[in-house]
Amino acid sequence: MQIEVLFFDGCPNHRLAVERAKSALAQEGVEAEVVEVRVSGEAAARELGFLGSPTVRVDGKDVEPAARGLKQFGMCCRTYLEGGRRSGAPSQEMIRAAVREALGARR
Repeated sequence: MQIEVLFFDGCPNHRLAVERAKSALAQEGVEAEVVEVRVSGEAAARELGFLGSPTVRVDGKDVEPAARGLKQFGMCCRTYLEGGRRSGAPSQEMIRAAVREALGARR
């Protein structure tokens, strides 16, 4: 399993997303790498399918299920919707759910 945190320089929520990803893995008892991917510009954003900073993926799937079909790629700040509230980084629970989903897909 691999968790990617895609971000651009200066993103105020990048570190928080990385910390939450590592905590989610620990809480689920999963050993996996958290890879930080710096997105350098619009061309890279399109190539990587970057929905904004930070974008968190587990085994290539966005942790926010509602965002998985989106195609608005670019160098922008991203927010996550959970429980009717928006946040600048996915919650630990959102990441944990994505980890559990990825584990289930492997069985």
